[in-house]
Amino acid sequence: MFIANEKEIKDGLTTDVYFTRTEEILKKRGINNNVVADFTVQGLKYPWGVFVGLPEVIEVLEGKNVNLYALPEGSVFTARDVRGYPVPVMVIEGPYLEFARFETPILGFICEASGIATKAARLRKIAKNKSLLSFGIRRMHPAIAPMIDRSAYIGGCDAVSSLIGAKTIGKPPTGTIPHALIINMGGIVEAVKAFDEIIDPSVPRLALVDTFQDEKFESLLAAQAIGKHLYGVRLDTPGSRRGNIVDIAREVRWELDLRGFNHVKILVSGGLDEETVQKLTESHVVDGFGVGTSISNADTIDFAMDIVEVNGTPIAKRGKYSGRKKVYKRFENGKVIYEVKKEGEIGNGEEALVPVILNGKVVYDNKTPEEIRNFVLEQLAQIEEL
Repeated sequence: MFIANEKEIKDGLTTDVYFTRTEEILKKRGINNNVVADFTVQGLKYPWGVFVGLPEVIEVLEGKNVNLYALPEGSVFTARDVRGYPVPVMVIEGPYLEFARFETPILGFICEASGIATKAARLRKIAKNKSLLSFGIRRMHPAIAPMIDRSAYIGGCDAVSSLIGAKTIGKPPTGTIPHALIINMGGIVEAVKAFDEIIDPSVPRLALVDTFQDEKFESLLAAQAIGKHLYGVRLDTPGSRRGNIVDIAREVRWELDLRGFNHVKILVSGGLDEETVQKLTESHVVDGFGVGTSISNADTIDFAMDIVEVNGTPIAKRGKYSGRKKVYKRFENGKVIYEVKKEGEIGNGEEALVPVILNGKVVYDNKTPEEIRNFVLEQLAQIEEL
């Protein structure tokens, strides 16, 4: 399989070749400067993002003669501070050859995971208190399924569908009856009855209701088949059928309620994005969403690493800001606000960057995925802007 294992990543084999050539030149010239490097993003598609990927960065840098400072995992951040200066999300310092070849994988860790967590967090705010499930691993390489589901959960999803993703976050996996079972069983009634008879009672009975017939009629068949045992119905692939998914959901809700199945919840999945979730949330007839590709294939956040000091002297390439910095964070008027200050200056708010690795030793307390998710939700509650 075309995947790199953990040893290959830690050995620096997933780097770009120009870093190994840089190492070769510096070693032969006897140069190993002590440098400070910032990790920043030039711009975000949205007003804020969610920083994720720090535990994997720690895995690569632990034991190396470096110091690492970073935003805590799950921090909501902005690309620019209140005055327009780039906000460092991580700072690394130490002999350059200690971490030169790890720039590429470190960026890979935080760019993709932060993008996924940010998309999940935006959907979390849009969906309000409705269920939000991560269904997107089938659209991405299976080797990164744990990272996808962990990032989605931290960003605000309530549950994930993959076995390994669920194990990673310490929660049971969530899913429904698939089309494959319904087709193999010969229909929705046979499928839900078999599911109800065979699968552990602790698993919610959530039926997929668009295999052979209209969503309304399959919903009624499923409800009539197992009655009170039916937790909910899932309307899938709305874009593949004629009609408005909001109207379809309203119709299903009406018919279920009319026949006394008020307890049956309605979930929607299949090609959902922020706009669709917004409309369905505002309809007040949908109880939750299964979101796939728009989370798992979320835009990456283009972090970059730039040297800003060499042997105690501030220096940076053009377009970047040299020197050590202090970063402060606060919430104000429904926004998250950062201030980037020169060393020695004091900003408004709490210091945002915390020690993670000091002289190669990890001093950061890694939280559980649930604790990090709660941290994200606490921050989202203080933000009004999308």
